[in-house]
This record gives sequence, C-alpha cells and structure tokens, in this order.
Amino acid sequence: MILKLVPDTSVVIDGRITSMIKAGEYQDASIIIPEAVIAELEAQANQGREIGFSGLTELQSLCKMAEQGIIEVKFVGTRPSLEQVKLANSGEIDALIRNAAIEHDARFITSDVVQAEVARAKGLDVIYLKPQQEDFTPLAIDQFFDERTIAVYLKERVSPVAKKGTIKEMKLERIREQPTTEYELRNMAQEILERAKRDPDGFIELEKRGVTVIQIGSMRIAITRRPFSDGMEITAVRPIVDITLDEFNKADVIKNRILGDKRGLLIAGPPGSGKTTLAQSVATYLADSGLVVKTMEAPRELQVPDYITQYTTLDGSMENTADVLLLVRPDFVIFDELRKNEDFRVFADMRLAGIGMIGVVHAIGAHDALQRLSDRVDFGVLPQIVNTIIFVDKGEITSVYDVGFTIKVPEGMSSEINLRPVVTISGYETGDLVFEIFKYDSDTIVMPVIQQGIISTPLKPPSVQKEEEEEPSSWKIVEKDIQREIGRYTEGYVDVHMLSENKAVVYIDDKDVPAAIGKGGKNIAGIVNKVGIGIDIRPRSEFESQPVQAHAEEELQLGGGVKIRMDKKQLAIICPEQSGKIVDVFAAKEYLFTATVNDSGEIHLAKNSTIAQEMIKRYNDGDTIRLRPV
Repeated sequence: MILKLVPDTSVVIDGRITSMIKAGEYQDASIIIPEAVIAELEAQANQGREIGFSGLTELQSLCKMAEQGIIEVKFVGTRPSLEQVKLANSGEIDALIRNAAIEHDARFITSDVVQAEVARAKGLDVIYLKPQQEDFTPLAIDQFFDERTIAVYLKERVSPVAKKGTIKEMKLERIREQPTTEYELRNMAQEILERAKRDPDGFIELEKRGVTVIQIGSMRIAITRRPFSDGMEITAVRPIVDITLDEFNKADVIKNRILGDKRGLLIAGPPGSGKTTLAQSVATYLADSGLVVKTMEAPRELQVPDYITQYTTLDGSMENTADVLLLVRPDFVIFDELRKNEDFRVFADMRLAGIGMIGVVHAIGAHDALQRLSDRVDFGVLPQIVNTIIFVDKGEITSVYDVGFTIKVPEGMSSEINLRPVVTISGYETGDLVFEIFKYDSDTIVMPVIQQGIISTPLKPPSVQKEEEEEPSSWKIVEKDIQREIGRYTEGYVDVHMLSENKAVVYIDDKDVPAAIGKGGKNIAGIVNKVGIGIDIRPRSEFESQPVQAHAEEELQLGGGVKIRMDKKQLAIICPEQSGKIVDVFAAKEYLFTATVNDSGEIHLAKNSTIAQEMIKRYNDGDTIRLRPV
C-alpha cells in the first residue's frame, strides 16, 4: 500500500521533507499538496517574505523528485477564498489542509505543535517533527568567515567582501573575485531559513516585505530582496571576541556606580564602536554578581549567557514588554538600543519605577547623545533617569560623565533674572563642567561649556559676566528672536548687536524705523515684553557713521602703546611682550578686567561683548589703555 502524506505549510517551509526523502525515508510515498499550502506560500512570497520563497523552492524540489520517480506528488483541493485568507491567523487555512488529509485518508505531517494537537483531536494519524537537537553541518555562508572576519556582505552581481580585523582596526577586503549570483544567494537564504526553523538557537527576528532578519547562535543575518533593496543581498555579522568587563579601561568606575546607588547608565558611541560589546559585558558582570538581569532588544543581538533572558517587542511594542518586566521585577534591564520616542519613554518610566537601567544609544559625540535624550525626556527628571553617561569609541571607554541638577544662572548668562533649574554634565575624572541643559523660552538647550582664558571680568562687579572668545551662545539665540520679531515690521536686514544679556541695539533701514517702533511705541514694547530684554531701535545711517566700523578687519593704536585688532566678530588686544602672562587691563586709572595673554601675545574678546564695547568707547574718548602683569 502506498504511503500517503499531507504536509502542512510549516513542514514545507523548513525543508524537512526533502531532507528525509534524501535520507531514504518516505521513498515511493504519495505526497499530497493541498492548494491551500500553495496559496499561503504564494501570499508570503508576494509580500516579500523569505519563508514564502523558501517554501516554494521546497515544492520545486519535491516536483523534481517526482520527475525522477522517487516519490509521487499530487496537488488537490481548491484555492482558499478571500475571506479564508483574511482569517488565516485564526486557523482557516490550517483547517483546509487538515480536511485534505481526512478526504484522502492520508497521514498528516507537521512541525507545528498546535497544528499537531488539533489534528490528533480530529482523529488524524499525525507525524509531528520535533525541532532537531543534533549537531548541524556548516552553512554555505560559513565559507566566507575566518577567525578575523567580523561581517560578510554578499550581493548579486557583486564580488563578496568582508570586514576584517578588530573593533579598533577594521578593513573592508574582497574575499572572492567571482561575483555572487541570485541563484547562489537564494540557495543560501533557503538554507539559512531552514536552519533557523530547526536550530533551537535560531529564530526569525524580523520579517517584513523584502527583508528578513535571522539570528542563528551568535550570527545575525539580514536577507534583503526587491522591492526593499535594488537586488538580493545577504549580510552576516558575528562577534569575534568575548570581552569581560574587567578588560575595559575604567571598569572599576562602572562597577562602583552600577553596584552603588547610581543605577541609571547610558552607553553612547558611533556605530561599530563597541557599545553592544560593553553592554553585554556589563550584563554578564551584573548577573555573575548575584543580580537578576534581563534585556530588551529589537532585534536581539546581545551575546549573553543563557541565564540572562532576552526579551523583544511584545505585539510590536516595547511598552508592552515593559509591562511584563515590571511584573518580573528584575534588578537590572539592558535596553539595546534606544531609537524611537517610545524607547526613551519606556526607559525613563522603568528607571523611575526603581529598576536599574542600562541603555545603548547611537551618537557621534556626547553632545548628540544628550540632545537625543533631552528632546524626549523632561530635563527636570533627567538626572533621576541617567546618573552616568559613558562614551565609547573604537572599543574603548573614552569619557565618563556625571549628571547632576542644580538651580543656577547658566553659563553665558549673568543676571539673577536668568536663575533657573539646570542639569549639569561634568567630567568624572576632572569634575569640570562640560555641558548644561536648561529651558529657554520653552526650548530645551544643550549648551557646551567652554573653558576660557579669562579668569575674572568684573568691569562693574558683580553684574558683568565672564567673557568668552566668541559671543555667548545664549546671545545668539536672543539675536535670532529679535531678528524674527522686528523682521515682521521691516523689509530690509535687521542687524542686532548685543551689548549685554539685558540690552541690545538694533539697526534697521531708516524708512523702517517708524513701523518697527509703532504708534506710541506699541510695537517695540510688545517685542521687548516677548523677548525679555531692552531694545534700542536705531536707523542704519547712524550705524554706518559710527567712528569705529566692525565689518572690515583693522588695527588701531591706543594710548599707552597698546594695539587692538578688530574684525566682524572679534577684538584682539595685541601685547607680545606679555605673552603667556596674566595681566590686569586699565583704561586711564580705572580697572577693567583680568585676562590671560595667549602664546601669540594676544587677548581675544567677543566683538559684541560688554568689555569689547567698552574698549572701543575708551578708544573713541582718547583714554590710555595700560596692561599690568599680575
């Protein structure tokens, strides 16, 4: 009697039938393929999903075996209706396949445990193919890897290339002159997909139209095809080293913090810098220290021990995953990586709930990492969420930053009017302030703090701010606000000169002055109230007739033998005989400020700063400028 078999879609996709027939099983059998199986595979292939192409390739192999007389293949039944296709997830297609086995009195073969149990309940003779546990032969793609290979890039009509070396030094090398063909890539893709279905350490991480991401052990494989990519491509990435936390520089700093009360950690760095390697080293260290550690990843790519459970999105959402983790109550969660707004929100909520959080974020520099975080998290609670920021580059920890909170006047502002909450980012080793984050006119500002040469600048203590070599960044923001507001009433260019953080002079075309001021000063009063500083409107003709011009670079001789050089943005005091010294600057007998003369024998001031404006005024008044070493 001829053995009759009806396979379901799961068996056709994983390629187990052809493997068993080649091994001598089920030869001379009659393989009955329901049209419902073909319809489901065709639908998957039309959606660009790799499992659809893999299943159709398997059917082609069965037909070739039938032509060789090894087996018999029959196609039976009718194609499912549109309504049945829509209800495929509810089991309608599976029911049609089981009915085919009943009608032809055939054995039902499946690798889907639910399908097997339902078929047994219906009284069918079921062959359930359990996941294989034996050792597997190497994949075809393994031939492109050696001990130095980090990633392999295969594309149709292009010679294969590989990235080799270490995280610190990587180089792209051609590994074969002969280009890969679409046929070769299709066979590799099917083999990879079949392995993922059978291997307990393999799974399909992501599958959408034109792209499939598969994890097999430590190797992550992305398969793309048209229409997502312009040709079929397979990219395989694997780690080449297993690094412990102790092998990183500054490892003791990280240990002390995560095992102490600073349990909010952000790991930042450019792509391929070693962020994920550091994150998995931290995860292993925490787990080995007796803590319960889980991960949140989409896709899952951390290479961690089996006792660390890796979670991905639940129903397409990390928020749902977080709800589960809050019930599990781990000590630490490794979030790799933060990209979407939802990711940052979930990270913040879990940290505020008391769970230790370690996040990974792509950023070229520390400023970019802070900007991404501050744009999505209320800066007022940022220090409660992230205590430490670690920047990684080329496999090494290059910087460690402390995150704090205080009430102060931000750098670049001096008036007590500007007192506000400020998040401070300081270098761990030096304690120097590196960044400040604060609110300005409803915008969150991430301001780099520049270490300057001027020690103190009490032109009229204590109300005058420390001077920078360039105009303070906060002034630039105010300048743009003023230009925008006054530009509503003018046709020509609006030229704004900040005299201090509370005062600005604005030059506009003479004909636009009445409109900008408005009847009874109504317009300018409204602008002053909006931007929060005093504004002096002046005609441009007055600006062009001033004794000292700022647009062309020029050198002026001051009384006392001191020279100054000016260009559009900067005023430089030229004093080569005082090179490298700290000096007090006087106008006549009045002390102005103290500064450090650079190695070129110059003191640089922002052209629009209060001190620079005072220097210009003293020149116009004919005062003598003197420098006295401290």
